[in-house]
Amino acid sequence: MEKNTDASPQVDGDDVEIRSRLDGAVAGSTKFFAWAIFLAFLITVFEVISRYVFDEPTYWAHESTTFLIAAVFLIGGPIALARDKHIRVRIFYDTVSPRGRRLLDIVNSLIALVFFAGLAYAAWIMSWKATHNPNGDFHLEGTGTSWNPPTPALLKILVLLCVSVMFVQTVMHLVKAVRRNASGPTDATREK
Repeated sequence: MEKNTDASPQVDGDDVEIRSRLDGAVAGSTKFFAWAIFLAFLITVFEVISRYVFDEPTYWAHESTTFLIAAVFLIGGPIALARDKHIRVRIFYDTVSPRGRRLLDIVNSLIALVFFAGLAYAAWIMSWKATHNPNGDFHLEGTGTSWNPPTPALLKILVLLCVSVMFVQTVMHLVKAVRRNASGPTDATREK
């Protein structure tokens, strides 16, 4: 049995290399969000029993589960980036030399930075409008239902946070790619 001599931290026994402390923190948050999915499941079960057994439907269950699942979906971007599980055209990436992979990683990071910067700008405008009325006073946007929770505003703030985290992650990945020795093994080909 080979011993792993790589100093890069691993997460949950996966063969995933975590490239920074931020990536480690984001990848470690998966357990919390797994519980959010379980909570959404419990709320749904409660609603079904309430509605069909006791004929007493709730007014909050649907919006609560929608919010929880949407929040988990949004955090999926930073988690995929932290675990290096984002979509990549492997047919090209795997056929080039380590120097070519380094160049592709740099170009990919630069393109991602432009995309995340634009998305963060749009998310900032969207979250500002969701948290402030036209006079500039603080007011959270609600759903407009009888319960009217501020979940639209919270989700728009979460979009801004997730995009900002992904921007910082990409900067860190770019720095690592620029510093990486092109003649050595890359993250994708490192022997375990």
